[in-house]
Amino acid sequence: MSKKIVFIEDEPALQKSLTMSLKSEGFDVASAFDGESGFNLILESKPDLVLLDLILPKMDGFTVLEKVKKTPEISDIPVIVLTNLEETEDVERIIGLGATNYLIKANYKVEEITAKVKETLEI
Repeated sequence: MSKKIVFIEDEPALQKSLTMSLKSEGFDVASAFDGESGFNLILESKPDLVLLDLILPKMDGFTVLEKVKKTPEISDIPVIVLTNLEETEDVERIIGLGATNYLIKANYKVEEITAKVKETLEI
């Protein structure tokens, strides 16, 4: 059975390229372009992993992460934050909220992000 990923990202080019990369590795990917619909998608589909941008319309990634970690039936889902925010306070806040990993978009190629997902899911 393929692993399910919810990918919340408002940048269409990254959304498309990373989704294609993950699907080529056999993942089932559901996408959302804003935090509000992304959180609802996580609740509905209970994925194996969440890829989350921080700067999002409707509800930012900090709020999405906080809500995921405070909702018992989805709180144990690993969340990889994918962002360009590099400030120490942001990193500390994300780790404090319970993110599994924190990747700076500019520092990673799509293939490397896919590899991190596989590593996190121990595939």
